[in-house]
Amino acid sequence: MNISESILYVGVDDTDIELFEHQYPVEEGISYNSYIIMDEHIAIMDTADRRKSSEWLSNVKTALGDKKPQYLVIQHLEPDHSGSIQVIIDEYPEIKLVGSAKTQQMIAQFIDTDVSGRFMAVKEGDKLELGSHVLNFVMAPMVHWPEVMVSYESTEKVLFSADGFGTFGALCNNVPWIDEATHYYFNIVGKYGPSVQTLLKKAGGLEIGRIAPLHGPVLPEDGKELSYYIGKYDAWSKYEPEVKGVVLCHSSLHGNTIEAVERLAADLEAAGEEVEVIDLNTEDVSEAVEKCFMYDRIVLASVTYDGGLFPSMQDLLYHLSLKNFQNRKFGLVENGSWGPMAAKKMTEFIEGFKGCTILDPVVTIRTRRTAADEEQFEALKRALLA
Repeated sequence: MNISESILYVGVDDTDIELFEHQYPVEEGISYNSYIIMDEHIAIMDTADRRKSSEWLSNVKTALGDKKPQYLVIQHLEPDHSGSIQVIIDEYPEIKLVGSAKTQQMIAQFIDTDVSGRFMAVKEGDKLELGSHVLNFVMAPMVHWPEVMVSYESTEKVLFSADGFGTFGALCNNVPWIDEATHYYFNIVGKYGPSVQTLLKKAGGLEIGRIAPLHGPVLPEDGKELSYYIGKYDAWSKYEPEVKGVVLCHSSLHGNTIEAVERLAADLEAAGEEVEVIDLNTEDVSEAVEKCFMYDRIVLASVTYDGGLFPSMQDLLYHLSLKNFQNRKFGLVENGSWGPMAAKKMTEFIEGFKGCTILDPVVTIRTRRTAADEEQFEALKRALLA
């Protein structure tokens, strides 16, 4: 996946990992991308997770041959990218490290060697001339860590975008960008929409030919224009829904809540609405987070459990609150055999979400859906379709 004759790919795939960050299922694995710019002065762009340090270092040494790198550019310190900094500075003791001032401040937390005498702190607009290639540094704090920067190589017009535009999925599995991009964005970067908007505005002033992220394929791919990917990030970071439809997330104890809302889903589909149903007890919460960001309307249906929410519904709402969820309409369905409280607890979460509204009516069923409940379900359906 070399970008050109001068910009080489030295990253590694991780197909053994089951949970990225010990929380996100990655059935297709993940890639830790790293690049080398070969010029009069050689720059390595980021490293790899320590799980793959040996393989990554082997790739670097093969690409370099008998040459020695002058610079290691550190765009992001999260361990999946900084995990091999120690091995590269051990292998090339004279290499200089380049990063933001915040990276300089934080780097001792990640490596054992004192690099204060060979760290080059750069700021917005600084350049690093490698020969015919020139790196231009753009600060990108909180996309999605405070030390992040991206690098624009102006000769070949390549934007090294750190975690921006990344995806889950090992490169060897040839997963199309869009198949994993939403899952990755909303769970990794989704909270930081304003910071992404700031970076997109800066990138708008650059003539970009390729985007080289730290995870996933180099863009563009599949014949698409870069505007396609940038447009996706622009919409996502504005918290704009991509799908006009209803995602219905349910957490049921004995199956009665499932039966109640599956009938609602069928009624909505019969009315021509696009509907996706998610069982929070069997689906990973990260998938539910992604779908809630994708759809413009959400129905939450939960049984009452120990006077509160069923744990899987509690988990979804907690994760949405972490991700700065906003600008959606919610329909609520609660079930309680003797003391329904789920709607009250769901409402407490949603009232903390910016720009979100709860549709009338809030539906309450007692143990199971009966004929007496049909009027309130019909009213909720009309509110969702309005």
